[in-house]
Amino acid sequence: MSRNGASARSPASEIETSAPASWGRAMLIGGAALTGLRLLWLAAQPADLYPDEAQYWFWAQFPAFGYYSKPPLVAWIIALTTTLAGDGEFAVRLAAPLLHAVAAAFVYGIGARLYDPRTGFWAGIAYLTLPGISVSAFVISTDAALLPCWAAALWAFVRAGENGGWRWWIAVGLASGLGLLAKYAMAYWLLSAFGLVLLSRSERRHLRGLCGAAILALLIYLPNLWWNWQHGFASYLHLRDNADLAGASIHPSAFLEFFGAQFGVFGPLFFAGLIGVCAAWGRLCEPRARLLAAFSLPPLGMMLLVSLFSRAHANWAAPAYVSATVLVVAWALARGWRRLVATSVALNLLAAAALFGGHPALAALGIELPAKYDPLHRLRGWRALGHSVAGALAAHPGFGLLADDRETLAALIYYVRPHPLDAAKWRFTRHIKDHWDLTNDLSKHLGESFLLVSAHHLVDEMRPSFAAIEPLGRIVIPIGSDAARTYGLYLARDFKGYRPSS
Repeated sequence: MSRNGASARSPASEIETSAPASWGRAMLIGGAALTGLRLLWLAAQPADLYPDEAQYWFWAQFPAFGYYSKPPLVAWIIALTTTLAGDGEFAVRLAAPLLHAVAAAFVYGIGARLYDPRTGFWAGIAYLTLPGISVSAFVISTDAALLPCWAAALWAFVRAGENGGWRWWIAVGLASGLGLLAKYAMAYWLLSAFGLVLLSRSERRHLRGLCGAAILALLIYLPNLWWNWQHGFASYLHLRDNADLAGASIHPSAFLEFFGAQFGVFGPLFFAGLIGVCAAWGRLCEPRARLLAAFSLPPLGMMLLVSLFSRAHANWAAPAYVSATVLVVAWALARGWRRLVATSVALNLLAAAALFGGHPALAALGIELPAKYDPLHRLRGWRALGHSVAGALAAHPGFGLLADDRETLAALIYYVRPHPLDAAKWRFTRHIKDHWDLTNDLSKHLGESFLLVSAHHLVDEMRPSFAAIEPLGRIVIPIGSDAARTYGLYLARDFKGYRPSS
């Protein structure tokens, strides 16, 4: 059977797919409408940048082939959007919904090529409405840069498998190379592809083309490898530390937490459907299902293992859901469960509306929920903190900006105007823990004086390293009706170098 499996279509399916162009137009209209609404929401809502977003914006001010914790593509994208649209939050986040729209178009293409345009339509729309994608389309992140590359590589892989043309293997290499520059998780895609080709007899004829694509991908990735070589392989060491598998023990509760979180990332009905597909293991022997499973189950399984032996954030499994969306939708439609697919899409949209609009709607009605029930509470208060610190800096000319926390420093550099791009961070240990430790260590600022914004209140530890540290007061930033962040504000004069506290 060929990958597209045309011979497996039922008569009913033939009737429903008799006008493929109409499904393509429906996907275009639906995707454009949802993306347009997301752009309008980004422009209208007041949410501050999350510190990671502010950090990516800071990276974008210094274009490079790599950064401490991530490859460079997300910073390059922000540099482009802010050049076109300014430095506001909307411009920083502008690419996120657009990139996911591109990914959805490739998901449509995968479903249409492997099954039919109807499957492609429902898969594309389902992808756009996944709860995890709704969140990722609201903030700029490495996932937003990775997922269209992952989907494009898979679509090109499907096309290459149909006729073996080298242009499609070149497309696989280009998409994979860009994916590696977006996030190192793109390596899972290459591992999955080689696993499928080597373990499936019908796919082994594609080994030569895949090897050529992998070589091209590595060539595209080489600049980041060079950057890491120049910086002590900082990104790879961070990746190792982030996984934290050394001397790992079993953590069943973390595993269950990660597993349960996937119902939220993929949507409850779709994740339950994926479990159902896996339970009917024999169905994955069908060539199209096997191909889709090869790019979803290994990455998901790997993250489940990481969660069991260390820790894993819920979004780490996101790439698995590119092909899993097509797999689950095709499985459901083949059983005549179109209404169930539509219901899942509707539920996911309602969840997104509640996530982003529920708290403001209740606040408008005079109902203030505790901060822990506000899904966006970690995005609140950074602008206010920046304004307060900006006033203190203006009152003490000649003082630089110093913070004792990466997130605090990233947010301050963005929200203090003019942007203090030369700001520094106090190091807790000798080990490099972030991009400021790597590129702008405080040791480069001997003799300088700073306005210190302390989130961890470790001033006694810092005193031996300065000629004097004088308290200026506290900054209290409310982030809800019952919660606030508190920062200490100090004048730290004449940095003498890191010295142990007595």
